[in-house]
Amino acid sequence: MKRKIILTLSIVFMVFMAALLIYFLTKDDTSRWQVALGGILVSALPLLLLRLKDIPFSIPIIIGYFVFITCSTLLGSIAKFYVDVRWWDTTLHLYKGGYVGFVAITLCNICIPGKVWGDVSRWIIFLFVLSLAVTASVLWEIYEFAGDLFYTETMQRGGNKDTMYDLLAGFAGGLLVAIYALLKKRTV
Repeated sequence: MKRKIILTLSIVFMVFMAALLIYFLTKDDTSRWQVALGGILVSALPLLLLRLKDIPFSIPIIIGYFVFITCSTLLGSIAKFYVDVRWWDTTLHLYKGGYVGFVAITLCNICIPGKVWGDVSRWIIFLFVLSLAVTASVLWEIYEFAGDLFYTETMQRGGNKDTMYDLLAGFAGGLLVAIYALLKKRTV
């Protein structure tokens, strides 16, 4: 079932973004055809999971990825929600922090053998989940900074203030999921 969902969502999103790429190329809309091209690339990434014998991520995590790329590329950049909807950017950073937190929980479940799971401190899980979410937020801000520095000058419209709000939102999303992991850590 996971394979079908990944394949279907990836192909649908890639075809839609390819159509937008062609449309924006014909309109000579440089900014949006590049976002559409990026949308094709990020929607193809989950196809790499198909190479694994067992896909470790749950269906909600897989769908959550496509929700994020839809909200960030299609709605955020192409439909200009980042410009027109004041709270859009911060909300996506909050979502991303929480999403990466859930990915971190999955990674814990994959990497920690069941035999020793009960011996792992809840606080270690908490710190791992929070750290991965915060690291993802920092890496995203580096990406935005580099994009502005070398290319667009539109990713960090609010400068340092925008960066700090984004980092705080990513931290908050990660913190919520880290607290969830702390409270719900199963003992095997």
